[in-house]
Amino acid sequence: MRSTSSLPPPVRIGAVPDHEVRFRDLFEQQFRGLLGYALRRVGSPDDAADVVAETMLVAWRRIDEVPADETARLWLYGVARRVVANHRRGQLRRDGLAVRLRQHLAETTPDAADLIGSATVIRQGLATLSDDDRELLMLTAWDGLEPREAAVVLGVPARTIRTRLHRARARLRKSVGDAFDDAGHVREDHTPQTVQEER
Repeated sequence: MRSTSSLPPPVRIGAVPDHEVRFRDLFEQQFRGLLGYALRRVGSPDDAADVVAETMLVAWRRIDEVPADETARLWLYGVARRVVANHRRGQLRRDGLAVRLRQHLAETTPDAADLIGSATVIRQGLATLSDDDRELLMLTAWDGLEPREAAVVLGVPARTIRTRLHRARARLRKSVGDAFDDAGHVREDHTPQTVQEER
């Protein structure tokens, strides 16, 4: 018969592992101080929360390296310092990218006033059409659907959709009329024409 002294200790069902207990204690003890550290170094509460979350993730992964005494706070601050540095480098990269993107858009995008005016004229023209014509044009022009795909959405035979699309475009052109000048800008004196629905 085996000696009871050689038996392993009983396993408690549902017991929380020691490293998880230690991490929970660490989090409860250090969270507020760590959050204050982050808030004083980054631009927003959301960024500070990200710094704390990433720092505690490092602590979870390296829980055996976290000091068991009061210097745990200093260990966490050291990790947070590196996280903040990475955050700042990432922010600088994002800011630089945003500047380049704004420059690119300024060089390649039409004037916003022209875009707003054009959209208004087109919407006014669409408003003069039937619901079916308007939906067909919006599906193909604005939503980027192929005519056969628009046919599925509208529940009509694919063989008839191209004819309907051609007629709808013609009605819209008639409604918009000479709203745009040769450069593509909206004429100031334009008012959309009313188009009678063809039967």
